[in-house]
Amino acid sequence: MFVVKVPATSANLGPGFDCMGLALSLYNIFQVELGDCLQFRLRGKYTRFIAPNKRNIFWKSACALWEQIGMEPRPLKVTIESYIPPTRGLGSSSTAVVAGLLTANAIAGYPLNKNELLKLATSIEGHPDNVAPAFHGGITLTVMAENNTIVRVLSHNPKFKAVVVIPDFLLATKKSRKVLPSLVSRRDVTFNCSRVGLLVDCLLREEYDLLKIATQDRIHQSQRATLIPGMEEALSSAVEAGAYGAVLSGSGPTLLAFSPSDIAPKVADIMKQEFYNHSLQADALILDIDSQGAIIREQ
Repeated sequence: MFVVKVPATSANLGPGFDCMGLALSLYNIFQVELGDCLQFRLRGKYTRFIAPNKRNIFWKSACALWEQIGMEPRPLKVTIESYIPPTRGLGSSSTAVVAGLLTANAIAGYPLNKNELLKLATSIEGHPDNVAPAFHGGITLTVMAENNTIVRVLSHNPKFKAVVVIPDFLLATKKSRKVLPSLVSRRDVTFNCSRVGLLVDCLLREEYDLLKIATQDRIHQSQRATLIPGMEEALSSAVEAGAYGAVLSGSGPTLLAFSPSDIAPKVADIMKQEFYNHSLQADALILDIDSQGAIIREQ
């Protein structure tokens, strides 16, 4: 039997649209055995939207790897323990992609290395901002070159907490992408490029006071705020309360604040209150940055 543990992820981190992300200490766990036919057992808090059949993302990802290496699919018995809320901007689908690829690769005798797995995962997901930190852990920057995928882990153990605030509604990535403009002005591109450079530098130097500026964005966050009542107020309130910076997590609706440990509960409460002020309930988690990424072990 194989056991795969994959962390939740948060993508973009403000200006790093589709290329930056981080791994969080919240996990989905997949237990996999060879069987006579495909079977799924679903456990945990978030099983409602998981397909227990061949439409499952785990299975489709495993089959994509086997197809690439010319191997016939193997029937599996898969138990999924789901603790990452889906359709909230926390990389729930990416955990299934990564787990499916790692499992299929292990069953096949490990023909692909981690970089090749990441390239295949990116082709399935469409962008690397969630799957890269899910594989590598930490805070990542990923560059898709013509024949290569370049990953840099900027920090494995940053000295702050991730305050994750999850409003109680779903927001599909497809819907969230529809509000984005097809063209971006030169001024906004320059704005975001400068912030990405600063974000990378202040993470490397651990100059977290600069995150307030480094996490600013003009390409996607304000547009998506039209779909998330209270978002802009919650982000501003987090920084006013002492967070280093605050961003939309992926396509939302979850928000993420980078906070000193001692005030993280205060930041969480203030962000939740802003959602309450807009008639939305919200949950808050205070998490660490996961430093290892996905782990597969054979039992």
